[in-house]
Amino acid sequence: MADTISNTGLNEVGSVLRDLEKYGQSPWLDFIQRSFTEDGSLSKLVEEDGLRGVTSNPAIFEKAIGHGTEYDPQIRKLLEGEGLSPGELYEHLAIDDIRSACAVLDPVFEKTKGLDGYVSLEVSPYLAFDAHGTITEARRLWKAVGRPNLMIKIPGTVEGTGAIREAIADGINVNVTLLFSLDAYKAVLEAYISGLEARVARGEEISRISSVASFFVSRIDAKIDAEIDRRVAAGDPEAEALKAIRGKVAIANAKMAYQYYLEVRNSPRWKALAEKGANPQRLLWASTGTKDKAYSDVLYVEELIGPETVNTIPPATFDAYRDHGKSRASLTENVDQARHVMAEAERLGLGLDGITAKLVKDGCAAFSVSFDTLLTAVATKREAVLGDRLLRVSADLPPDLRDDVAAAEKDWSHSGGLRRIWKKDPSVWTNGPEAGWLNWLTVVQDRLWHIEELEVLARDVRSRGFKDILLLGMGGSSLGPEVLAETFGKREGWPKLHVLDSTDPQQVTAFEKAIDPKNTLFIVASKSGGTLEPNILFAHFWQVAGQALGKKPGDSFIAITDPGSHMQKVAEENGFWRIFYGDPKIGGRYSVLSNFGLVPAAASGIDVRKLLTVTRLMVESCDGSAPPSANPGAVLGLILGHAAHCFNRDKVTILASEGIASLGAWLEQLIAESTGKKGLGLIPIDEEELGTPDVYGTDRVFVDLLLGDDVPDSRLGALRAAGAPVVTIRLADKAQIGQAFFLFEFATAVAGAVLGIDPFDQPDVEFSKLETRKLTSAYAETGSLPPETPFAKDGPLSFYADAKNTEASGNKGDAVSILKALFDRVKPGDYVGLLAYIRRDQQTRDWAQSVRMELRDALKVATAAEFGPRFLHSTGQAYKGGPDSGVFLQVTATDAADVPVPGHGFSFSVVKAAQARGDFEVLAARGRRALRVHIDGPLEDGLKALETAIHKALAGA
Repeated sequence: MADTISNTGLNEVGSVLRDLEKYGQSPWLDFIQRSFTEDGSLSKLVEEDGLRGVTSNPAIFEKAIGHGTEYDPQIRKLLEGEGLSPGELYEHLAIDDIRSACAVLDPVFEKTKGLDGYVSLEVSPYLAFDAHGTITEARRLWKAVGRPNLMIKIPGTVEGTGAIREAIADGINVNVTLLFSLDAYKAVLEAYISGLEARVARGEEISRISSVASFFVSRIDAKIDAEIDRRVAAGDPEAEALKAIRGKVAIANAKMAYQYYLEVRNSPRWKALAEKGANPQRLLWASTGTKDKAYSDVLYVEELIGPETVNTIPPATFDAYRDHGKSRASLTENVDQARHVMAEAERLGLGLDGITAKLVKDGCAAFSVSFDTLLTAVATKREAVLGDRLLRVSADLPPDLRDDVAAAEKDWSHSGGLRRIWKKDPSVWTNGPEAGWLNWLTVVQDRLWHIEELEVLARDVRSRGFKDILLLGMGGSSLGPEVLAETFGKREGWPKLHVLDSTDPQQVTAFEKAIDPKNTLFIVASKSGGTLEPNILFAHFWQVAGQALGKKPGDSFIAITDPGSHMQKVAEENGFWRIFYGDPKIGGRYSVLSNFGLVPAAASGIDVRKLLTVTRLMVESCDGSAPPSANPGAVLGLILGHAAHCFNRDKVTILASEGIASLGAWLEQLIAESTGKKGLGLIPIDEEELGTPDVYGTDRVFVDLLLGDDVPDSRLGALRAAGAPVVTIRLADKAQIGQAFFLFEFATAVAGAVLGIDPFDQPDVEFSKLETRKLTSAYAETGSLPPETPFAKDGPLSFYADAKNTEASGNKGDAVSILKALFDRVKPGDYVGLLAYIRRDQQTRDWAQSVRMELRDALKVATAAEFGPRFLHSTGQAYKGGPDSGVFLQVTATDAADVPVPGHGFSFSVVKAAQARGDFEVLAARGRRALRVHIDGPLEDGLKALETAIHKALAGA
């Protein structure tokens, strides 16, 4: 089919296409393209061929916008500002084309008094079976285009029919598309008439409303003829009768529709509307390009010419008809013969009803595929124009995973999974409470709408001269701000942001010494206000600040909490300087782009307006209008989900450039707490130094986070060659950290859907909290924690476990044998978690890193080095609720010094001990392979002794 129309073939009097007007038929063009309108070609068809309308559909726009470069200048201009999603970008382009075509056809519209001169724009084909979505979009597009000679195309599905009636009642011109059967046509004609009657009943005018019913033709013959040919080839006894109606059913079907139109046209009901100025809903013959080369290329034009009809002609057929078409009043010819053809089709069992029903579904699906292709092209152009304004996601996948992900992208496209996420449809996951946790999807735009309150805070903080900010929180309330603090560093002229998320008394004391409480802004961050750690940290630093200031320090405190929480009450009672509210419909680990991340960012001098504006580009990239293959969040989520679900590659190994290295700890919480449940999930592995292929199994996916021009570790090439999946995410600069936040939030939600779990709950975190609460309550009542006895002691090391794990240790008394027994339980595909309830500083982090790398190289499994209690609100969920592939060594120690918690009957050491014991009890209850080793005496000496024992145990393993 030609993509453009020639202007040759005019006879002396003009184009033969003008002959159609003599028979009451209007020729419309099934084609639109910007250059065709701008260069005068469309106008020439109107003047010389008598063209009286234009139709468009997703396939036409896909050819127009998706190919070539003529739309690129406008795309660049549109994206110079704040950016648009692929869907919004497409609409801007399409609406401009529609408006331009409307302008060309406006004289026809005026001359025919609104009978012709229309340009059609289709509602999204994704909405074909969604009545509410269709009418909502029809109203929006009608208003957006704002031209009286616009027609909104609505599919003639059962759901579409209801929307058609509403649209007509609203005064919207409608082109009903994808009609194949007489019954469907009857339904839409009824919808048109009843829509007009609704307006009349309200006293509204109906004379300027127009509608056409697009009855598809050639596709019916293509299906029927194929069935006839099959049966004839198979030796059907009715072969001659079958051959007699080959190529005739589609035209006969159309003629029957026209006969019904005439019947209704002459009914008293219609005449009553006509007296009030109503325009008839004309039949429009669509799909009139000939598909069988045995037939005339103008068959479906020549045989369907009649009064009060339209033929929307594709470009090649338009040229052909101009060249050799013959016009006659064919539509009312041989009507009895047409009835005979229809009766024969039924007698011969050709299944016309089934075919037309399938054609509707196939047509909707085909338009959806075209729309996907179009939006993919727009998304690709958008990404190219944005360039370094957008972080880049690329993937090197082994063939089996690559093919699996490609198939998943098609499945998600077919099911509309991404659009359903944006509609907050819980059926994407478990059809449970997920819809109540999805406001993170829109929080970036929401915060931009309220950006002034954050900018006012920033100015006020600076004017008050604070030197430090100390944020007190846990999990999502602390890990996000920690990334921002470490990524952007201290800003010149602004206070330094410190983040404390530990109950270790040494760590609490270290942070207290690092600040000047007289010049510190304290931020207490707690969504529920009932989380133990921020509450006791607040109690301590409230006392510290009060002693330093010599008064109640409320004007040095800010609370970030959900409305109506216990923390709000505390803040109000204590006269906090400010209270900022979170969104109850955003979980903690998805909250970094809400006030929980933005308040400390703004207070420490980070330009939050810029951060959010840059981040919005990624939100738009992950929009539901971006098809799965062109949606970076979907692509990443499908890779992670399918790698784990289908190939047992569930260890997400995170590598990161130094400038954004802290992102890994935030990702640990997001991925582990979201997906690790019901025995399923992804296990994030952060800060594990990259090794050679021989130290890895087949359970890894590597995610390489690169900043600026940083080059990937050369060892990744060897891993790729060995068949390991590698996803590379490159940030042009640190300002794109917000894009990374949203990218992974969206990807994690998609991965959760692949795994079939609710990615927004954390049931096993709650169990750990419950166990901790039991122990601290016991201490408050008795003055001590419940007694416990080690099953073995070796120097400064004491070993504890439940009965099952004690038995598995072999009942040996020395540390090396006990540790060897634990490591002997490690199997290929497992991971080892080192869970250290000790102070977290550079020295202890170096120790943990050294131990984990030795474990990784010796056992050839993934390793995680975590510090308690912060990991309880992070990876702790996956360790307990995820796959039973973890082997855990918990490390506790007797603290060199303790710090009491003001107003409570326990100290920070007691809380930390209770948290460690509660954590181990839940691990044991889940049947996990676990061992606890407690260090008595100096921590440094005990860690050396433990490391030596681990080394010897591995040497003997």
